[in-house]
Amino acid sequence: MQTVENEGKTTAIIAYLTLIGALIAIFMNQEPKNAFARFHIRQAFGVHLIYWAMGLIIGSLDIWMLQYSYWILFFALWAYGFVGAIQGKWYAVPVIGPWFQKWFTFIQ
Repeated sequence: MQTVENEGKTTAIIAYLTLIGALIAIFMNQEPKNAFARFHIRQAFGVHLIYWAMGLIIGSLDIWMLQYSYWILFFALWAYGFVGAIQGKWYAVPVIGPWFQKWFTFIQ
């Protein structure tokens, strides 16, 4: 794992704050482009999109154990990525993180 000083770190952290934060981070990373920020923007954008997409489905079900498990899972994924951004590490979100790097190549 490579570490990063402060280049792109602020942008990477902002990306994890909300879906709006991820969109703001995309625009913050336009000039100058930073690979570390781009990596974490893709991770955060993916976590936020999957969170909302699955939330619509799971929220409509009336199974409280499934809903609590869903919240815990996504908090853990979000926290893993957020802590990686704070520490300046290139940590991909477990299981689905590598897919986010492939799916969201439009994020430059």
